[in-house]
Amino acid sequence: MNKQNRLEIFERLSVAIPNPETELHYSTPFELLIAVILSAQATDKGVNIATDKLFPVANTPEAIYALGVEGLKDYIKTIGLFNTKAANVIKTCKMLVELHNSVVPDNREALEALPGVGRKTANVVLNTAYGHPTMAVDTHIFRVSNRTKLAPGKNVLDVEKKLLKNIPTQYLIPAHHLMILHGRYTCVARKPRCGACCIYDLCEYKDKTEG
Repeated sequence: MNKQNRLEIFERLSVAIPNPETELHYSTPFELLIAVILSAQATDKGVNIATDKLFPVANTPEAIYALGVEGLKDYIKTIGLFNTKAANVIKTCKMLVELHNSVVPDNREALEALPGVGRKTANVVLNTAYGHPTMAVDTHIFRVSNRTKLAPGKNVLDVEKKLLKNIPTQYLIPAHHLMILHGRYTCVARKPRCGACCIYDLCEYKDKTEG
């Protein structure tokens, strides 16, 4: 895919999705961090149901740590892998209090040192909370990147590196959510909605159908 087509793709996506943002509910970097940790192998909708009950009660590292693992489980038990996630969140809150003055760090190394935080979660926090030009490659972005041939790759790190290289500079920050939302609602997994796609003519997907 040539440079002009890549630019056109993001110009069209920004018109089709004028306010690209996460669908997770949050109001602070800390709330975002916790929501993203909880979202692993879970839906944003499911996470929001849990955090809409949790955050009014506890939305700081100190407050969630005070709940303890068992107390936190009561709020997140509807989310997959809640036992592991509860343990990681409590450990993360403890580290934030003791090492970072209860402030979510804005650098990758410190973020990835937190329990339950891998490269993808760190990228989400850096991009969404702090405006860094990072790309968290989830299942939607991986699919869109490979289907369109915008950044084809066999694994998420390969796709991430190609996206950072191929995405026009002015779209590096919003691209993360533009691609997620396009993949979630238009370029869906089982049968892409090609007939409703604003970048249909620029896409190099071999099996395009009028979905």
